[in-house]
Amino acid sequence: MCFGTRYCGSNLTLEAALDHFIYRDGALWAEDVPVAEIAAQVGTPFYLYSTATLTRHFKLFDEALDWGPHLVCYAMKAASNQAILRTLAAEGAGMDVVSGGEYARAKAAGVPGDRIVFSGVGKTRDEIRAALEGGIRQFNVESEPEMQVISEIASSMGTQAPIAIRVNPDVDAKTHAKIATGKSENKFGIPIARAREVYAMAAKLPGLKVVGIDVHIGSQLTDLEPFELAYTKVAELTEALRADGHEISRLDLGGGLGIPYARSNEAPPLPTDYGKLIQKTVGHLGCEIEIEPGRLIAGNAGILVSKVIYLKHGEGRDFLILDGAMNDLIRPAMYEAHHDIVPVVEPEVGIEPKPYDIVGPVCETGDTFAKERLMPPLTAGDLVAFRSAGAYGAVMASEYNTRPLIPEVLVHGDQFAVIRERPSFADMINRDSIPAWL
Repeated sequence: MCFGTRYCGSNLTLEAALDHFIYRDGALWAEDVPVAEIAAQVGTPFYLYSTATLTRHFKLFDEALDWGPHLVCYAMKAASNQAILRTLAAEGAGMDVVSGGEYARAKAAGVPGDRIVFSGVGKTRDEIRAALEGGIRQFNVESEPEMQVISEIASSMGTQAPIAIRVNPDVDAKTHAKIATGKSENKFGIPIARAREVYAMAAKLPGLKVVGIDVHIGSQLTDLEPFELAYTKVAELTEALRADGHEISRLDLGGGLGIPYARSNEAPPLPTDYGKLIQKTVGHLGCEIEIEPGRLIAGNAGILVSKVIYLKHGEGRDFLILDGAMNDLIRPAMYEAHHDIVPVVEPEVGIEPKPYDIVGPVCETGDTFAKERLMPPLTAGDLVAFRSAGAYGAVMASEYNTRPLIPEVLVHGDQFAVIRERPSFADMINRDSIPAWL
């Protein structure tokens, strides 16, 4: 059994891998740094990101669209540490933000306003005003009331707000129900059947400049067919809107391309295939293309490193109790999500794996990462790594059970740096304020 990646064997090259976390000389390395060395200095648990993987995956998308004008806007909700944003911005990435806080993070990372797209169904007046003041590439408008508010604020400021209206194409993305966004019952966008009516309204509102169309059908898609169905509808809408007199120069096609969380499974389509599909469906329209990948850029670029606290023998099963918990990585509890979990010390060839329930220390039955997962024999003190944890890991973490947010670490070649420190208990407690009557 191969525990490391779906590419087994000592001849694995970094160029062939899905990421830059590979076994060398019996130990897991992040680029040119042993993971165990980082664990010894930082302590567990912690998130660990690879610069080489982040930049490689961004470039795959960028190159897939080099047949025409485009901008790859990283969906920073996947992982929003300043170091990650600066790394991608230096490669030319734009940013897709969904809150005022994310907008502020993007600006702080040095991303200019004309490379920031603001998405999300509930933009507040303060967020809209801040984006107009700081500069914005476009608002992806989700409803008529939002459009009217943007018009009102932009007019009061004596400026024009660039907008693309998000249409809901009623396409089943064939993904998890909690991350599907393009079906008629989802909260996102306006029904595509009403698009011409809403664009006509936008044309009459002051302070707005219609620049394009936006569509996004979901996340973790492993099949290109839903994209093709949605983009074909967008192409038809583009031609209809142009016939109505609207200038449609930009198409924001969203993100959502999936990653192989289980390395034993068939890999999802590559960004190159995705780029060819975009060219096939909308390339003839002469529009600038925007896409908003997040998971595929950050997902395999990060791992969660944790340590076994106890090996517990239960009734008919054994438990590996880790120091990482559901508050550190909530995806398995929230989405029943799978993460490959591998030992940091490579198991010897021929070693017989054993089934374990892999759990955390939080007082919730839901604090379970895997059931009856085949692993090499492990014991207290051993290190394990959760693969494909770079997206929706650290950003969704909490301090439940008064557990500190865990450190984030970035590797660059043979160097590493802590890019978010672990707070002390005193740091956490001192954020509380005691009323005078106590």
